[in-house]
Amino acid sequence: MTETSGGVLYLRFRRTAGGPPDSAGYTGLLALLGAFTPVVEAAPPDGALADVGGALRYFGRDVGDLASVIRVRALALHGVDCAIGAGANPMVARMAARRAAPGTTFVVGRGEEAAFLAPLPAAALDGVGAATARTLCGYGLDSVGRIADAPLATLQRITGVRTGRELWEGARGIDRTRVVPNAAARSLAAERSFPRDELAPEQHRRALLSLTEELGARLRGEGQVCRSLAVSVRYADRTGYATLTRSRMLGEPTAHSAALTALAYRIHESFGLQRARVRGISLRAEGLADAGRASRQLTFDPADERSRRIEEVADRLRERFGPGAVKPAGLAA
Repeated sequence: MTETSGGVLYLRFRRTAGGPPDSAGYTGLLALLGAFTPVVEAAPPDGALADVGGALRYFGRDVGDLASVIRVRALALHGVDCAIGAGANPMVARMAARRAAPGTTFVVGRGEEAAFLAPLPAAALDGVGAATARTLCGYGLDSVGRIADAPLATLQRITGVRTGRELWEGARGIDRTRVVPNAAARSLAAERSFPRDELAPEQHRRALLSLTEELGARLRGEGQVCRSLAVSVRYADRTGYATLTRSRMLGEPTAHSAALTALAYRIHESFGLQRARVRGISLRAEGLADAGRASRQLTFDPADERSRRIEEVADRLRERFGPGAVKPAGLAA
């Protein structure tokens, strides 16, 4: 075992037949990881973090070998292939997983973080949404390496004190978060499948509207808000089916369905799948937090306030008469 190996894995699961595992299969995959380490954090519907520092010492393997064993067992027992990223912390492991093809492990060793991150575009850095990336690029900070080289004070003047500090540390491969065991509640997910390949863009938007309404109601019912959304689209291509996933930060933590819908539409449009034959769409609300501790920017927009009041009434009606009691006009037909 090499001492320079990363101790955190991020695994992306894909069924050999295509698409993410179902809920039962996903639960089984988490249990499989639990046989190697008790420090497993769910990232539904198709991912998981695992701190395997102790497992490396126990099994006497390096991180690549251990990842191979996990991948073989996932394939044999669950029919699921894994793309695995390994790093010294959760952020680096997640970013490494984006470079890993199915059936492979991409390892970023300790001390190699700066070289791995430097050539990546600013938008690739965790937590950098489209608006922040545009702001950074406007100042010539269009790569992670240039962000890392910028003075902390400069980043804080451009993006704010807290965000500037997070960018400065993240660009250097510093992540102060830890893998939190059994933290499935840090995200909520929902999925819609079409009975056949669906080409109509209005049906894709209708599915997204249904998903954001469902997740918004679930978030409000549990007293939570989310910080970002991830949209996954499964579509037909020359080799069968492929899945695209993209996430974006919200302007502020929220459970307001209208805000979720607007962002989900923008993410979907960014895929550029105008004539795609779509088989399914899933939506994941990430970065969950207690709604009581979240701050909200006052807009003084009468339409927004009216929308929120209607939403409160609709939630009460759904609680009393069931989830189908009230629907947006776009889903009524």
